Amino acid sequence: MQKLVQEIAKEIADAIAQLKRWQTWTALGLIALFVLLAYLVGSLALKTDSVVNFLRHTASSCRQMGNASVIFLFCGMIFFVFAAVLTLGEYQQYLSHRQHNALRQARRSLYWGLGWAGLAIAIAVAALIFFNLYCR
Repeated sequence: MQKLVQEIAKEIADAIAQLKRWQTWTALGLIALFVLLAYLVGSLALKTDSVVNFLRHTASSCRQMGNASVIFLFCGMIFFVFAAVLTLGEYQQYLSHRQHNALRQARRSLYWGLGWAGLAIAIAVAALIFFNLYCR
């Protein structure tokens, strides 16, 4: 029992030490940004749902979307998730390369990570603009 308590205390101390690193907070900030963008797009997307409108759970007036718009938005959100995951992966690669002093690979990972982050943000902003123009 004593060994178990020591292991738990060590795990808690390691978690606290990890929270003191700037890399952890940067990764958490990226995740929070992507979650916020997904939430904003999702909340606007629910306003266009015909079931929610039929049950009168929304006060917005949105036109009925056609199949092309729905497919475009669905595929866009899939690519948003892929780009967000690739951004986090490239960020992890960047930190790993920096730790091993592989500066050329670190710079390449940073550029790819910024590119994927830009794509993810552009997709989410395009969806937000689409929904703002589509709904009144």
